[in-house]
This record gives sequence, C-alpha cells and structure tokens, in this order.
Amino acid sequence: MIERLDAFMARANAAYYATRDPFRDFTTSPEISQVFGELLGLWAAVCWRAMGMPTPVLLIEAGPGRGTLMEDALRATAQAAPDFRAASQLHLIETSPRLRAIQAARLPAAIWHDGIETVPDGPFLLLANEFLDALPIRQFVRRRDGWCERYVGDHGSVERPAAPGDIDAAWHNDPENSVRELCPAAGDVVQAIAERCRSHPGVALLIDYGPEHDAPGDSLQAIAEGKAVDPLTTTPGTADLTAHVGFSRLATTARAAGMLVHGPVPQGIFLARLGLFQRSNRLARSLPPAKAAAIMQAARRLGEPDRMGRLFKAMALSHPALAHCPGFED
Repeated sequence: MIERLDAFMARANAAYYATRDPFRDFTTSPEISQVFGELLGLWAAVCWRAMGMPTPVLLIEAGPGRGTLMEDALRATAQAAPDFRAASQLHLIETSPRLRAIQAARLPAAIWHDGIETVPDGPFLLLANEFLDALPIRQFVRRRDGWCERYVGDHGSVERPAAPGDIDAAWHNDPENSVRELCPAAGDVVQAIAERCRSHPGVALLIDYGPEHDAPGDSLQAIAEGKAVDPLTTTPGTADLTAHVGFSRLATTARAAGMLVHGPVPQGIFLARLGLFQRSNRLARSLPPAKAAAIMQAARRLGEPDRMGRLFKAMALSHPALAHCPGFED
C-alpha cells in the first residue's frame, strides 16, 4: 500500500493514541510543572474579563492529554477567579477513548468532542498545548526536475510529482533536496476558530514547538519507548509522530479570516510575563529543600532559552474586539 504522508501520519497517530500511553514516550509542559496549567487558567480568566465576562463561557481544551493542564487551571481559577470558574463550561476535544477515560477521572464535569465542530456556539476560550504538532502534514521535496510529494510505501518513503497548485511561489528559489511542509489540518483548526469568532467573542491560545518563520527543513519525527525512531518505517501505531508547527502560515490564515493575531513569542518569554518564576518561587518557599529545588528546576526547564523556552512558541488568535492579550505585550 502506498499512501500520502498526511494519510499515513493520521492513521499512525490515531492508532498510537488509542492503544498506548503517550506519556511513557514524552513529557509535556503540564506534566513538568503545575504552574504551567495554573498560569494558563488565570490567563483565560483575564481574557474572560476583557471579553466582558460573558456567562456562560465555553472553556475548551484541544488535546487535553491526561487532563493535568485543565485540572491545574480549574484549581487556580477556583481560588483566584471564582466568578470565572463558576461561569465556565468545560469542553474537551479528544478522539482517544483511552485518554477520555483518564481525563474523566480528573474532569468529570467535562463534555467530550471529536473535533471543534461539535462544540456548542457561544463565547469561548480555547487552550491547545502540543496539539497542532501531532496533526498530519504533507511534505514536498525539491528535486532536479521539480517538486515531488512524499508518500509512504511498505518500505518507507516514496516520491511522486507534486501538483503545481500545491507548490508555494515562495519556494521557487529553494535549492535541490530542500524539504517543505504543509499542515492543512492546522489551517482547518484556525478557520474553525475564526468562524466561531464571527458570531461570538473568543480567544484561542496555541502553544507548540516550531520556528517563528517558515523555512525549509524536514521536521517529521517519531518517538517510541522514549527513543527516536524512523517515522516512515516504524510500524504505524507504535510511535508518536509529530512535526514543527508553521506559526507564520497559521498567522497569515488567521488574519485573512479576520482575526487578530498576538505573537508568536517564545514560550519562555510568554510564561515569564505571566509570572512563571514568581509563582514557582512562592510554591518553593513552603516546601522541603529537595521539592523546592524540583519546582525551580521545572520552571527553568519550561522557560530557559536553551531548553523549552525558545523552541516552543505561544500565539493567540482573538476576536477583533480583544485588542490586548496578556503575555503578548511588547
């Protein structure tokens, strides 16, 4: 069987998340520090106030993993913004029955959806941490005779001539053997958010890894049993396949759809502006030395440029009326 890369990636990841514990292979920011989820919950509460405090408001998370981020967010807002917590209706976008069961133990009041399309209409706040990177991508390779698109066969990569309409004019000066990537599914998510904002106030926070500006390069990777493996020859469903998020392309899509775009900014800068190190310090003061050191080490892992602070980016998309967004101030 030969299939286009995005179809292969979608099939492989659907099987992987349905049958395996992804957190054996990688650790996401909410699992590193409770402060991450707390800050995002309070960020949502501030945005809600800027939106005029609509009640009810849909609090949506795409790709909620074990439910850790949202559990931390709800705990923080219950203490610091109880009016927001009371107004929130929780909706989770998750296709894996296995992960839904884990999330339900922590977030029993949630309503689950396979996609954003079935979330009810209304004012909303959407959080998506490391969600876009797992969406299927297409890859194009510049060869001597022109651009080819990558397919996957029984023994790995297969190339076929690319359709002219799929090639971006900005790629024409790329040297031979350059690789370009597109993620139509991510663009569809942005379009769905924009469609909601046409009738209701809303804001979406997207945090993921990738460059601020599009550039050539093969970013597809696979992790199995905590180790890097070949994404195109590993048995589908046994590894987590991800790729860098094209933030500049998504920003262009959002602006064309009438949304305001805030950022992207490096995750370290965004979290520092929200109080990552101050909150971590306060937590550490009340803990024994070893646990206090772990709290501060986790904060550095999230925020320092040579760790997750620079590679990961934060970008918000909002209704045009929401001109200012916390964490994105100059």
